Amino acid sequence: MNCGKKWGWWFRNLAWLGCLLGAGAAARAGLPQGTNLWSTWLNDYPNSQDSLSTPAVAPDGTIYVGTFGGTLDAFDPDGKRKWGFEIGREIRSSPAIADDGTIYFGARDRHFYAVAPDGKLKWKFAAGAWVDSSPGIGADGTIYFGSWDKNFYALNPDGSLKWKFAVGGVVDSSPAIAADGTLYFGAHNKKFYALDPAGKPRWTFLTQAEITSSPAIGRDGDVYFSSTDGNLYRLKPDGTEVWHYRIGGGGNGSPVLAENGNVVIAAAHLTLIISATGSNVWHWDRPGWIDETPVVVQGAVFFYAPWQSVCAVRSSDGEFLWVLYTGSKDNLTSSPVLGSHGEFYYSCGRFFEASVAPVPLQPANSSWPMFRANPRHTGRVANN
Repeated sequence: MNCGKKWGWWFRNLAWLGCLLGAGAAARAGLPQGTNLWSTWLNDYPNSQDSLSTPAVAPDGTIYVGTFGGTLDAFDPDGKRKWGFEIGREIRSSPAIADDGTIYFGARDRHFYAVAPDGKLKWKFAAGAWVDSSPGIGADGTIYFGSWDKNFYALNPDGSLKWKFAVGGVVDSSPAIAADGTLYFGAHNKKFYALDPAGKPRWTFLTQAEITSSPAIGRDGDVYFSSTDGNLYRLKPDGTEVWHYRIGGGGNGSPVLAENGNVVIAAAHLTLIISATGSNVWHWDRPGWIDETPVVVQGAVFFYAPWQSVCAVRSSDGEFLWVLYTGSKDNLTSSPVLGSHGEFYYSCGRFFEASVAPVPLQPANSSWPMFRANPRHTGRVANN
């Protein structure tokens, strides 16, 4: 399906209406539909803005999500709220969960936080500006994140500073950690960085605009990222370019990797599947802007499809498989995350929801199938 590809914006809106009507007809004709398990208010409703923080899922099933009203909320798998940790300023950073259950996240009060699984503060670290970057957690427990103060930080698990690297540009890109410990991230100075675990630069790669998205790492060590210059890049571990593909527009969409090596990304008005060699496999155009990162499962990709719906397509050719409509009748404002039993969680403005597909979902055999690589959001590449 490629509705409105050659039309202007207003005509694309009319085309999109046709797409919706067509999708509805297809659903009535038998296209499987997913089920919304529950939908609940986030803790700081009605005073908050939309939640933009992507949820993380702990091994015990607890789901953690930040709100723009300044609360980290914890939910049971059945949607019951366990606790809320209030800081009073916006949380754009998505939480990451350490091996011991500690939840790490940044906030716009210029601090980085460590919270215990019972909702108690363990420590907080003062940065020089907003911390919108979602943290990465190294194999040794080191925590990495960037800040609007133009520094990239490494902290020890006790909250003490291990090192910081002066970037020279705002860092709200979230780091990706390779199997050898190399740290990859982008910055507003148009550069993409590779640092060693001691904080020493290995190389930089210059793009033509700001980099705000989170990279993905393949099993071969190649790294993928997008820039607001409108390109998706694939680089070798030594920083040499393999290819770049014009995805159009700028945004915060981050790439994920399918089992067959295809790269999936949402960018501006497009959701795209790009082959491992850098050619277009499939794309879908629609008038709504989208930054939310898709999720790859075995044989399929599911992604936010404005308005108020999530669609799944076959990862090899883009054939539509099923559709889900949000329980709140609101639009997704975070990337979805896949839980351990095939359920997925996401924010819809001031709502938080859980849904299941109409067919069993199995995790993809991929090194980077979702935002931040895995449900715990460690941002660390899978070794298996």
